[in-house]
Amino acid sequence: MTIAAHTDNGRDGRGLRPIPRFIFASRWLQLPLYLGLIVAQVVYVYLFIKELIHLVASTPSVTEQQAMLIVLGLIDVVMISNLLIMVIVGGYETFVSRMELNRHPDQPEWLSHVNASVLKIKLAMAIIGISSIHLLRTFIEAGSLGKPDAAYTEAGIMWQSIIHALFILSAIGIAIVDWISQQTGGSAKGGHH
Repeated sequence: MTIAAHTDNGRDGRGLRPIPRFIFASRWLQLPLYLGLIVAQVVYVYLFIKELIHLVASTPSVTEQQAMLIVLGLIDVVMISNLLIMVIVGGYETFVSRMELNRHPDQPEWLSHVNASVLKIKLAMAIIGISSIHLLRTFIEAGSLGKPDAAYTEAGIMWQSIIHALFILSAIGIAIVDWISQQTGGSAKGGHH
């Protein structure tokens, strides 16, 4: 048996020259970043629980609109938390090291085919979802426009809408570029994906 037979799929990192090995090993510098995002996830869990307790405790005196705004806040926290999970798990798997979750029963379905392109599209869609929640909250509170205690101005609502539309256009652009690259990559290999 050769040394290559003992390594994963016959790959042997010891065969790399020192500089390529050093450059390749630098990917591990991202590990503290992903661990930091896990800490941020803990903060979001705390904020979710705090807001949920607030909703339950104030149920007798809360109006329907106030309850809707609190629930939208909870959904917003969940969507940001989902975005964090996609970045932590997908980014680590794509850029740092394989997690070898192939046989794990809880492996997310999307992780089996994650790459940088798929991750970009999923992140863009998550950002659009988060932006949609913020815009919906703004529209719900828009009834108080012109009042002295209004949380938003007409210009603020207009800019939020423009930024949201730009997020959508950016996601469409990313998807088109990804589709074009798949078409050109597929035809170079003799077929389409």
